[in-house]
Formats: sequence, structure tokens, C-alpha cells
Amino acid sequence: MTQQVKTLLSESPTARWIALALIASTMFFAYFFVDVVAPLQSMLEKTPYFWSPKVFGMLGGSEFFLNVFAFFLILSGIILDKMGIRFTLITSGLTMVIGGGLKFYALTTGFAETGFASWLGSFLVDIPASAKLAFIGFSIFGVGVEMAGITVSKTIVKWFRGKEMALAMGLEMAVARLGVFAVFRLTPIFADNGGVSNSVFMGLAFLCIGFITFFIYTFMDRALDKQIEAGPAGDPEEEFKISDIGKIFSNPGFLAIAGLCVLFYSAIFPFQKFATDMLVSKLNIPLKEAAAYFSYFPIGAMILTPFMGYFLDVKGKGATMMLYGAILLTISHLIFALVPSDIFNIPIAIITIVILGTAFSLVPASMWPSLPKIVEDRYLGSAYGAIFWIQNIGLLAVPILIGWSLSASNPGMTEQIAAGVEGAKYNYMVPELIFAGFGVLAMILAVVLKITDRKRGYGLDLPNKKS
Repeated sequence: MTQQVKTLLSESPTARWIALALIASTMFFAYFFVDVVAPLQSMLEKTPYFWSPKVFGMLGGSEFFLNVFAFFLILSGIILDKMGIRFTLITSGLTMVIGGGLKFYALTTGFAETGFASWLGSFLVDIPASAKLAFIGFSIFGVGVEMAGITVSKTIVKWFRGKEMALAMGLEMAVARLGVFAVFRLTPIFADNGGVSNSVFMGLAFLCIGFITFFIYTFMDRALDKQIEAGPAGDPEEEFKISDIGKIFSNPGFLAIAGLCVLFYSAIFPFQKFATDMLVSKLNIPLKEAAAYFSYFPIGAMILTPFMGYFLDVKGKGATMMLYGAILLTISHLIFALVPSDIFNIPIAIITIVILGTAFSLVPASMWPSLPKIVEDRYLGSAYGAIFWIQNIGLLAVPILIGWSLSASNPGMTEQIAAGVEGAKYNYMVPELIFAGFGVLAMILAVVLKITDRKRGYGLDLPNKKS
């Protein structure tokens, strides 16, 4: 029996890193699709789409609509704890492909000629029919990608607890960030060779590949579960109960991390959707060049995050790193907001992007491995689901807020851009000040989390790796 425990697949470095590679590959493709139209805002404002910044912001928010208002993320966490990793991975993969297919169809020229498009265009006439169907598809995709995210987090805990858990989470996030780099590099090229719909089609093809890698991983997961079941019986693990959700929301450490999470990510992911156009406006450069510069943001995060994870495993300081990340987040957005356009140049832009990328490494790398220290294993999936649900509230509302603030602070500019007026561009100071405000609030919550950690003894600043 002892030999069985020693030869668990999770004890094999080769097996657990292969498992990580499979699930991280899917998240690469998923993150590519999340921002597949992010560099194309200016193209969507013109023929044949005519999307305003408000509509573009609504597209970003639609990804999270069902997760927030239909509580799908809470349900996803419960499904994960009740049905297990394999079932949830397959379900999330299929959901992403279905939602991605609808979004692709909405942006094809053929859709505009259908009766369904005419019917969609007959109400809420300020929102184009293509946008409405894209909202529906993206919201379905959002259910799948967030379900995948919480399942991947729990999967990494399953294979790496007591080992290189923060490093593994950091590497998974790094691979996902590579998807963001790829989208800002490749999407403009795809759009030049077939328009916006071609970019979305390529994203959909990537999602199909990602579903296959999830499916392959399930065989490894099944083999590990069989070994665990055949091992020596220990104390029986208490099963998840619906009442455990109450324990999650009454946990002060969880609430502090959840608040920090929603504030931090609200200043990152919605910003990504507007960043290319912001750089175009502020630097007066072509779209492709702006997208290329911003692509360094996820690359910086991709390189730094695994190192942050390794440091957390061997040295700790998770709560402290979250505070430093919130400070850097605030600084970067204040630079974008307050440095005048006549002074703001390419070196300043790249330095600011690097600062933001560093923040994006510090906080997620320390946040996600910290949650297993705060909640019990039996409802860890539900805890991840709950924190993603809270995060999604911000990710739904903030793109809409930013799109509205951009239009409100630039009266008449939307119409000028749609008409092709030369030199027409947005001033992004107000949206950037909003993002900086989220950073200030995140700094405050990071301090609260450090105080809570000291009182409760979670060990957030202790190393993850057992000696």
C-alpha cells in the first residue's frame, strides 16, 4: 500500500508537468478568444458594423452577463465540487466552442442579410443586430471560460499541493498571457486578410484545439483518481454541502481577497479592450503599431509570473506582493491619464506598459495560490467560483462604464470617427482616472488583507512548498 502512495501520478514530476501543459494550452486558446476583437475597435466603428464605443464596451461586459445575473459561476463551482474535474472541463470546453461559434456568425457578412438579423435590429435600434448576437455568443462563451478557469485552478491544486503549486499557477497564467500577446500580434493581421470575422474565425479554430487538449487531460485525471481510490484509506473526507457556501461568504480572508480581485482585474481586463485605441489616440500611430506595443504588456506578465510563483513557493510574502502589485497598478494608470500627449512618447508608453505588466504578475501570482490556505478543500471549487463571480460583476460593469465615460467625455467624437473625419480621436484621461481609482481601492484592501492574515493566521506570507 505504501508503494501505491509513492507512485501516484502526481508524485511524478513528468506527469504533473504534462498535465499542466495540457490544461494551460486550453487557457492559451481561451484567452486568445477573450480579446480577439480588442485591437479592432476602430474597424468595428466603421462599415459594415458601425459600433460606438458604448456598444464596444457592452461587448466586453457581455462576456460576464450570464455568470453574474444567472449566477452561472456560483453554479459552476458547485458543479465542480459535486461532479468533479473531468465533467466540468468537458462541459466548459463545449460551452466555449458553442458561444464562440455564435460570436463568429454574428460578425459575418451573411448574418446581416438574414431575417433573424432584421428582427434583432427592430428593437434597441441604437445597438446593431450584429452586436446583439455577438453579446449572446460572448456571454455563453463567458460561462465556459470562467468555468474552465476555476476548474484549472482546482486541478493545479490537486496535482501540485505541497510541491510547486504557485510556480505551476504562475506558469499556467504565463501561458494564458501568451494568448493575449498573440491576439494583439495576430488579430490585426487576420483582419487585414478577411476582416473582423476572419480574426474571430481563427479564434474559434483555436478554441476547438483547446477542447481537444482538455479532453486528452481527462485520461490523466481518471488514472490519478483510480490510484487515489486504490490507495490506503485515511480519514474519510467530508463531502461538499450547499451550506458550505455560507462559510465561504462569512470568511473575512475570502472577502478581502475577493474585493482585491474584482478591483484589480477591473483595472486590467477592461483596459486591455481599450488599450490599443488609447495608444493610437495618445501617440497618433497606426492601429497595428499600437497593438504591437501593447503586446509587450502580457509578455512582461508572462515572463515575470513564473518567477513570482517560484518565489512564493520558497519564500512566501503573498499578501505583501498583492499590496505592491496594487501600488504599481495605480502608478501605471495615473501615467496614462495625466502625462500630456505632447510629452507622452513611445519610450514612456513602453515603460508604463512594463510597470502594468509587473503589477499583473505580482497580484494574480500571489492571489490564486493563497485561496487554498483560506478555505477547505471540499468547497475549494465553490470558493473559486464565488470569487470569479464577484470578479465578473466588475468585469461586466466596468467595460460599459468605460465605454460610456469615453463617449461622455468626448462629445461628438463618435460621430466624427464614424464619418471618417481626419484627425478625430478620443481623449482617454477620464477612463484612465477611473482605472487608477480602482488601483487606490485595491491598495486599501491589500492592507486590510495583511491585517486579517495576521489576526487569523492564514499564513499568506509563508512559503507554499513543504520542506
